Amino acid sequence: MSFAAPTWLAALALVPIALAAYLAARRRRQRYAVRFPAAPTLSAALDGAPRWPTHVPAALALAAIALLALALARPRVNHRVSVSEASMMLIIDHSGSMAADDVQPTRLAAAVAAANSFIDQLPSSVRLGAIGFSSSPDTVQQPVADHGAARTLVDGQAAGGGTDTGDALELALQLLHGSSRRHAPAAIVLLSDGAANAGPDSVTVARQAGSDRIPIYTVALGTPNGTLANPDPLGPPIPVPPDPQLMAQIAQASGARTFNAQSADQLSSIYKRLGSELGTVTRKREITVVFAIAGLMALALAAAGSTRWLGRLP
Repeated sequence: MSFAAPTWLAALALVPIALAAYLAARRRRQRYAVRFPAAPTLSAALDGAPRWPTHVPAALALAAIALLALALARPRVNHRVSVSEASMMLIIDHSGSMAADDVQPTRLAAAVAAANSFIDQLPSSVRLGAIGFSSSPDTVQQPVADHGAARTLVDGQAAGGGTDTGDALELALQLLHGSSRRHAPAAIVLLSDGAANAGPDSVTVARQAGSDRIPIYTVALGTPNGTLANPDPLGPPIPVPPDPQLMAQIAQASGARTFNAQSADQLSSIYKRLGSELGTVTRKREITVVFAIAGLMALALAAAGSTRWLGRLP
C-alpha cells in the first residue's frame, strides 16, 4: 500500500494523544468517585456489572480517528490489469545445441511446449510476433493480433546451425518499432541456451533495447552437463553447456529479468509466469472511500455506544 498524500499520516499522532487524554480523564473521575458518601453501597451495586462496554465508545472513536487520518492520506493499492495494444516478440533459439537431451525430451522440444504455454497466458489484445533463429534469423512473424501465426512458427522449429542471438534481437526491435503504437508497451522474450557464436554483440543490442524501453526477458535453457552425439562414432560426446551469464547480461542491459531452466517443468513454469506478468500491467487504485466510510461508521457507532452506555457523547 502507498499513499498519494502521505503528510496526512502525521494525523495518526492524534490517536495516542487522544488515548492519553481518555486515560487521564478516567483517573480523574475515579478520584472524584471515592468522595461519594455512599461509595461502599455503590461499589457493591456495580460489582456484578461488566465494565468493558464503557470503553467501547472510546475505542471506536480512536479507530475512527485513525481511519479518517488514513483516508486523508489517500491510500492506494497495486493491482494488475490486462494490457491493451501491447506488442511482444517471442524469440526461440533452434541452433544445433538445442538438440541436447539434458532437458527432456530435448531442449528445443521443451522450449516449443513452454512457448505454447506462454502464448496461452497472453490476453487476446496483445499483438504477438515470433522469430526462430540459428545461424541467422530464418523464420519471422511480425506482431499481429492472431496468436495462431506465432504458434505455427514456434511449432515448426528444427534444431541445427549456429547461434546468432544479436541479429535476432535487432530484428525483433525493428519489428516492434514498426508495429507498436506510440507509448504502447512492448517486450521481448528470448529463449536460448545462450551460447552465442555469430552475429553482432547481443549485449550491445540489449542496451539499445533498454534505451528504447523495450525489456528483453531471457530464459537460459540447459544444464552444464548437456552434450550432443559426436558425428564420429568413435569420438566422445560434444559438450554444449548453456551460457546463463550471457543471458543475464542481455536481460540486465535491457532492464529486465533473467531465468534459468534446467528441466521442462521449470521452463513451463517460467513461461506461464512470464505470460501472466507480461500480459498485464500494474496500476494503482485509490481506496480512500473504503477508509472514509469505515471511519465514519466507527464514529457513528462510538456516538451510539456512548449515548447507550454513558448517557453522553464520547
